[in-house]
Amino acid sequence: MKVLITGGAGFIGSHLAEACLANGDEVYIIDDLSTGTLDNIRHLQEDSRFANKFFVHFDTILHHDLMLELIGICDVVFHLAAAVGVLYILENPLESIKINIQGTEKVLELCNKFKKKALIASTSEVYGKHTHAPLVETDNIIYGPSSKFRWSYAASKLMDEFTALAYYRTHGLDVIITRLFNTVGPRQTGTYGMVIPRFVAQALNNQPLTVYGDGTQTRTFTYVKDVVQALMALVKAQDAVGQVLNVGGTEEITIFDLAQKIITATGSKSVIEFIPYDKAFGKDFEDMQRRVPGIEKIKKLIDFNPKTDIDEILKQVIDFTKQELQLV
Repeated sequence: MKVLITGGAGFIGSHLAEACLANGDEVYIIDDLSTGTLDNIRHLQEDSRFANKFFVHFDTILHHDLMLELIGICDVVFHLAAAVGVLYILENPLESIKINIQGTEKVLELCNKFKKKALIASTSEVYGKHTHAPLVETDNIIYGPSSKFRWSYAASKLMDEFTALAYYRTHGLDVIITRLFNTVGPRQTGTYGMVIPRFVAQALNNQPLTVYGDGTQTRTFTYVKDVVQALMALVKAQDAVGQVLNVGGTEEITIFDLAQKIITATGSKSVIEFIPYDKAFGKDFEDMQRRVPGIEKIKKLIDFNPKTDIDEILKQVIDFTKQELQLV
């Protein structure tokens, strides 16, 4: 199979490219390197086994002619390209909205032209300010005011979902929408606000672990390889077409407990430092107090059951970060 991965040099995209290549697929990626990095895919480019299987384009998904060619070549499109991370979105609000909405529209337009299946990576952020758990795909959406630009990402990704479903209902395009919940693992950077790599790097450097807010907010975390296997299975499941599906773990933990766990796992001398949200992100930020997915729907479709617990996730991230910091 020939697959196109938009955002293929990003954290999740690079792991997906790796898995597809291992599966024998021919893989094309496009990435503008705004948040992705060449380091994520260098090992794939240098692997002689993939010399005629792996094709890389460093460009924007808004480049019509290139996207026309790539989508025309491929059998299925994994659309992962998006503005990611709270810090990046707050610092680049207009560009984030543009790439999320216009980019997804471009992908869907061309997939429809060639009748190619598209998997659209959405986010748990679309649920907004709910405090109950688990969150299920039919829940209402609750956002803060438009003056809080933190919600612009959620709203733009929700618009992507509406657009994808409109193509499905209007044109019969095969689309699958996945709401990803805090995917983590090696190669993820803390630069854009991702909590686990940020905490791990701070702990390994014996720096204070900076917990935003009071640390009582909870999250679940999903290992990237578990997510990748789910995405690959979903594009093969015809019953997934036209569906919105949560993809996430169910092991809920407070951010404060996560910080303590990382200090213990690294043997760090770090302390925990609490930073008010307005000092960390400015006035445009509001947090989600709780984010736990219901995964019954995806379980029925592909028997999805995340296998990697938080302790193993942390071990993998710690080992990777030690290599990056040359501590081993």
